[in-house]
This record gives sequence, C-alpha cells and structure tokens, in this order.
Amino acid sequence: MFEVRDKPQMVERAMLVRICFDKREEPEADSLLTELEELVRTLGIDVGESHLVRSREIHKKYLCGTGKAAELAAKARATDCDCIVFDNELAPAQQREWEELADMAVIDREEVILDIFAQRAQTKEARLQVELARMEYALPRMARMWQHLDREGGSGGGQGGGAARGMGEQQIEVDRRIARRRIDRIKVELDTVRKQRATQRKERQKQAVPLAAIVGYTNAGKSTLLNRLSGAEVLEADMLFATLDPTTRRVELPDGQDLLLSDTVGFVRNLPHRLVEAFKATLEEAVMADFLVHVLDASDPEVERFYETTLRVMAELGAEEKRIITVFNKVDRVTEVARLTALADRYPGSVFISAVTGQGLEELEQRFAEILSERVRRRRFRIPQKRGDLVALLHAESKVLGTEYENDEVLVEALVGGALDGKLREFAERPSPEPASEEAPVSPE
Repeated sequence: MFEVRDKPQMVERAMLVRICFDKREEPEADSLLTELEELVRTLGIDVGESHLVRSREIHKKYLCGTGKAAELAAKARATDCDCIVFDNELAPAQQREWEELADMAVIDREEVILDIFAQRAQTKEARLQVELARMEYALPRMARMWQHLDREGGSGGGQGGGAARGMGEQQIEVDRRIARRRIDRIKVELDTVRKQRATQRKERQKQAVPLAAIVGYTNAGKSTLLNRLSGAEVLEADMLFATLDPTTRRVELPDGQDLLLSDTVGFVRNLPHRLVEAFKATLEEAVMADFLVHVLDASDPEVERFYETTLRVMAELGAEEKRIITVFNKVDRVTEVARLTALADRYPGSVFISAVTGQGLEELEQRFAEILSERVRRRRFRIPQKRGDLVALLHAESKVLGTEYENDEVLVEALVGGALDGKLREFAERPSPEPASEEAPVSPE
C-alpha cells in the first residue's frame, strides 16, 4: 500500500489527474477532480497542479495516449511533485507503467480513500474492515511493492523467512500466499464481529426502541447533529471521513418517546466497491434502521449530486425502500434565501436545520415523533397489583411515562407498540364518555 500514515516523508506534493473520455461528462469529471483534491489534502499532502485530460479512447497502457502520458509525467517532475494521483481507477499493470514512466509514486482515488480510512479507524471492527479492503486492493499490486524480493528460493530452510519457499518458488508468490491467508482470517474475525452486533441488535429490539440511522455525504454534519440531539461526544471535525465507526445514542423526544440514533460513515462519489463490501457491518445500522435521516450540506453547490450519491449507495446496500427524512444542514452558511426556497421546492417535505446553532431542530424532532407515533400508542393501564408480571412487562417492552397506585390497582401510563397493546387490551383504561347535555332534546316537528 501507499502507507502515507507510516511514511509521511514519502510524499509531500502531488499532481492530480482525471482522464475524461466523453465531452458530455466533463462538468462531472471536473467536480470529481475537485473532490479528489480535498481527499488528498485530508492526508496532509500538498496539491501542486490538477489536470483534466481529454482522450478520445481508452488506451491500454496509460489510459491516455503515450504522448500525453509523457507530457503529464514531465509536468509532475517540473513542478517538484513526488506523486501522481489519478481520479480514474488504475489497473495494477497501468499503475506500474505510470511509475516507470514518471519515476515516482502513482496511486488512484481508491488508494487515497483506503489510506484515509486507515488513519481514521478506531475500533477493532473498523480496523479489520479497513485491513480487509487494503489487503484485497494490494494483492494484485504486490509486484510493484516487492520487486526487490522477486527472486527464486531453493528450499524451505531459508534464513529468517516468515514462510518457507518451495523449489523454484519466488518470494512474491510466498507473500501472496501469506496475504490470502490473512484475508481469510480477517473474514472469519469479521463474521464474529457481525454475530456480536446481531446479538446487540436483538437486545435493542427486545427493548422495542426504534432505530434511526443518520446517513449522508461525508462532512455534511452528521456527527454534529447526533451530538446536538443526544448530548453525546462523538468526534466532529471539518474533514472527510471523520466518522468511520458506527455510534448509537439514545434520544428522548419532546413527547417522551425514546429513539436510538446511529451515526454512519459518510459517502463519496465513486466509493470503491470493495469498501462498500468491507463496510457492510458498519453500514448495517442503516439497513436495519426503522427510518433514515439523510443529512445534506445546504451550503454546498454540489448538494444535488451528493443527494443522488447517497441514495445510490443505499440502494447498493438494499436500503432504498426505507422511509427517509431529508435534512438540509448548515443553513446558517447560506446567504441567499432563494437557494433554500429552491431546495424546498425540489425536495418537498425536507427539514432545514443548523446543527451548530440549533435552528430547526425542534421541527426535526417533531418529524421523528410523527413517524414513531405510527408505531406506538400512548395508553393508560389499570393493572391489579397481583399482576406484577404485567407491570414488569411494560417496563421491559415499552416506555413507561408514569406510575400511580390506587387501591389495589397500579395505574401505568406508557407508550406501547401494537403487539403489546393487544396483549394488555383488557387492562387499558377507556376514555370517559362525553357528559350528556342538560338541555332538553328538541322534538322533531
């Protein structure tokens, strides 16, 4: 791997390149190149130049023609760059060809994202997921990393080796075998993690507390929103991929209902598919949630593209049918009222907030309560004191709002789901009938 984290002296200045093969896609390509610049700067690397290159066809060796490739390599050297970063996906062979031509490190968008993820991962689960994605990415590229070891071994008794080599077996083949074994072990460990998370999820479901997942483009303010609503202290920073580990917090809504809110990793356009696969366990919170809170940066000119990106990734995860509340955050940064009006017209039913100032949060919480009201009912039960099992059941499977004692009965007011409401129907207190009017009825003529 590129290993910026472990060897920051390797790269100080990078040149960015995006090769576009269709003139109609140039605006999108230019936007992606701008996004790549932010990703690279997140690694602490200075960006020297950015080039949007046009090519009529895809060339096997360099993606673009040989002449254009030589020109780009010369520009990188002339501007004191020590790395070329491609927004296009590079095949391992193309990566090696570019490195030989430019005589410097050459990486692509996927490797940049993997290195950022490696820096951000905190929990064991996230570190395993990152390592799996990195190993799968690096496996076909080992030739460029281990050329100095590309030699034949004579027997299994080599000096100080981590693995024995058979007759005629090159070191690169040994390393690939070790890498494949490590990938298999990581997958086994991740299966264990998923089982543990499934157990935790079952425990939450027993408590009948609904779950909402906060999703959206990276750096849209998801963690800030979670902190504001729950009083949690989740890392929030003005950087891409500040959150990689799912964080779930309990929020009490104004009407007394409880809601679990889960923060998730942010999305980017062209998110590497292997990362979507590797982070399935992290993103399962979104798949298992009762509804989604889609947070967008209202001040970003690319907000509509980001909206589509998130929906596309959620579709890949099988969560496209979930109920979604669209939330436009950072409205305090928007100076043009017309922009917010246009967004409201384009996305009916959306909520406009500022997680920093608190603007619009009451409306958002009310929307949460409206959705939950479809799942639960507010009931008052009269339960005989000898039926302590039913009182315990209410405390275990509902939100108890208050308890009183009257004679030999326990009066419990609670928010209950449909199934529990049916079980306790005979103990539910009926509303008092309307008092009869004291006026004499009017006789029909």
